[in-house]
Amino acid sequence: MSILIHNCTAVLMDEAGTVLPNAYVVVEGTKIRSVSTQRPWGSFEEQIDGQGNVLMPGFVNAHTHLPMTLMRGYGGGCDLHTWLNQYIFPAEARLDSRAVAAGAGLGLAEMIASGVTCVADMYMHTGTIAEQILEAGISANLSCGGVYFGAPEDFSPETCGDCRNQAALTEEWHGAGAGQILVDASVHGEYTSNPPLWRWMAEYAAEHRLGMHVHVSETQSEHQASLERWGKTPIQVLDGCGVWDCGRSLAAHCVYTTEEDWALMAEKGISCVHNPWSNLKLGSGVAPIPAMMRAGVNVALGTDGMSSHNSADLFSDIKLAAVLHNGVERDPMAVNAWAALEMATVNGARALGRDTGVIAPGKTADLILVDLSAPNLIPCHDPVEDLVFSAHGSNVEMNMARGQVIYEKGSFLTLDLERVRWEVEHYALPLIFG
Repeated sequence: MSILIHNCTAVLMDEAGTVLPNAYVVVEGTKIRSVSTQRPWGSFEEQIDGQGNVLMPGFVNAHTHLPMTLMRGYGGGCDLHTWLNQYIFPAEARLDSRAVAAGAGLGLAEMIASGVTCVADMYMHTGTIAEQILEAGISANLSCGGVYFGAPEDFSPETCGDCRNQAALTEEWHGAGAGQILVDASVHGEYTSNPPLWRWMAEYAAEHRLGMHVHVSETQSEHQASLERWGKTPIQVLDGCGVWDCGRSLAAHCVYTTEEDWALMAEKGISCVHNPWSNLKLGSGVAPIPAMMRAGVNVALGTDGMSSHNSADLFSDIKLAAVLHNGVERDPMAVNAWAALEMATVNGARALGRDTGVIAPGKTADLILVDLSAPNLIPCHDPVEDLVFSAHGSNVEMNMARGQVIYEKGSFLTLDLERVRWEVEHYALPLIFG
């Protein structure tokens, strides 16, 4: 199907920092065919008038846990480990596939409505999440968050549940939907597993050419405990087991990483996924993002789960990523508006190994329209400044994922929101909370 998007200002997110007034963007199938300021020749099956709108790449939420939307606001006011052990883990123990589907559907609806076109999700019942992703139409890198609490000498991939889960997930879902779904290998974290699992996951990722997704140095206690156990940071001890040798890895949080960690990350293609809102809400700290960027680390952006963020609106994290570090560094250019947008688009695409995040011929047609006529975006002296510091998810007018319009003017075109709401209210929440 050929679609012409016209009469809009396009923020291309290319290396030149191009903002293109009166843009014409042609989408053919799942790809962008052309970008110009002149109306292209020929006829089109559909035309989208973007009058008063900014066209930009859809957002990449590079670290989240979609079903945890069911626990939004639950157990607030605790540090990470208290919150997990006293609230989240007991609630998660009551989940089944039907409840996971409901939570994932709710999280997807919120993300789609606020401009997300691609996610990296780590959670259990991962195949169920994959089904929801296919229906919704966005792209996803999925992982199961491998854990192993047993004695190292007792480890066996045949009996380790998350080894079996990883193999089953890869065999069934990697590359599904013509690449809509990719599977990554995963280690939940250094503190929830031990070396035999790390080595197995590293070997599995290398054998199947998968990326890797790990929680890293999220809290000071986690980071310090690794130093006490191994004499090394989590990044370094996992490196010793080959976890980062796959060539593309996501390290979520990275709040307490060191200069030595950053050098290793830059060398091995480990992207930091910054989760500023979640880290602040849980009192975990502030990741040293400007220093990591200066060290050559690719920095993407994530919301984390809605249980620790409360909102799937990535606009809030884009804004926070800029103002937080500008304040900490006492430098208004520490993370400027363009750099903040890069985290949520092109950097996220690079982190996930996705051909998206930029408006250019040949790129995947993941595109959103943002309404510049909204009161909070008037006047518009600089579209990039407005997108970062003024916009929020409710300003998204249209979401196109892989060349398909999946959301338009408040209507979901691929999700049955009423069904999702019913499942959440009448099945999932009673199951978890009684």
